[in-house]
Amino acid sequence: MELFNETEWMTRTDTPQTIIRDLINLPDSFPFMAATTEGVSPGSQRLHWHRELEINYIRRGRGFYLINGVKYHFQEGDILLINAHDLHRAFETDNLTMDVFMFDQALLAMELRYDHDVLRPFREMGVQFTNLLSRQHPAIPQLVDILQDITLEMDRRDTSYPSVVHAQLTRFLALVNRHFSVSDANPAPVKHRGMHALKEVIRTMELHLSYQWTLKQLADLAHLSPSRFSALFQQAVGTSPLDYLIQLRLTHAAYLLESSDEKIIDVAEECGFRNLSNFNRLFKQHYTMSPSELRQQRQLNKQ
Repeated sequence: MELFNETEWMTRTDTPQTIIRDLINLPDSFPFMAATTEGVSPGSQRLHWHRELEINYIRRGRGFYLINGVKYHFQEGDILLINAHDLHRAFETDNLTMDVFMFDQALLAMELRYDHDVLRPFREMGVQFTNLLSRQHPAIPQLVDILQDITLEMDRRDTSYPSVVHAQLTRFLALVNRHFSVSDANPAPVKHRGMHALKEVIRTMELHLSYQWTLKQLADLAHLSPSRFSALFQQAVGTSPLDYLIQLRLTHAAYLLESSDEKIIDVAEECGFRNLSNFNRLFKQHYTMSPSELRQQRQLNKQ
């Protein structure tokens, strides 16, 4: 299942020296979105970022996030905050269901006039606040009640629901600011220069999926030795550079299979797989179905 049922996802090259970001179309009239996801879509397993602020509430199950090179294990009852521009990817380890909330910072412009600290949990992320709000904290039940009320309001869309959601979001952030400030917020993330180098390499990989990259070529893009580059990449992304490249290729292949009528052999070649049997094997490992089965499922959904 895709992470957001009602969102149109697009990617574009935002600036000359940045990884391609996810462009999320929040409604102009009320730039807020809430949805529930079962598991984690392959697209969300890739390293990505966006300008919107994000809140995740773990309804049940387990998984982990990699955020700016730091690994956070989570389970039922935890809440995670993801800041604008955070490089992150999510994984499910056991029967995961979570509520996801995304909003534009401009939604709280009026509150910032009177309470300059309302966005402090995001602005001081990694300094005074951590991405993970533990289920064991005594203030968590109050925060969960607020998020569940927001979900209900977004589902029902009764009269003046934007005002109620807006008020509840403000209350949520105020309580996080009040109860969750800490002196040593996070483990050490990947240093800025290293993260910048990785962004450029990953962006190049995304733009040139079919190129037959070697580890040395990727390391050269970051001006690092292969061993240093591999270690830095593993810390930030959670997998080796070449394994991550395969994940990117498979994700794009699935998109082409669902959105076009290209022959499977042409899709495989366009995504950098020179051997069709190897492509079929890796695709089935990743998606638990073959490329032809995915295409058949698309045809059935159209009927």
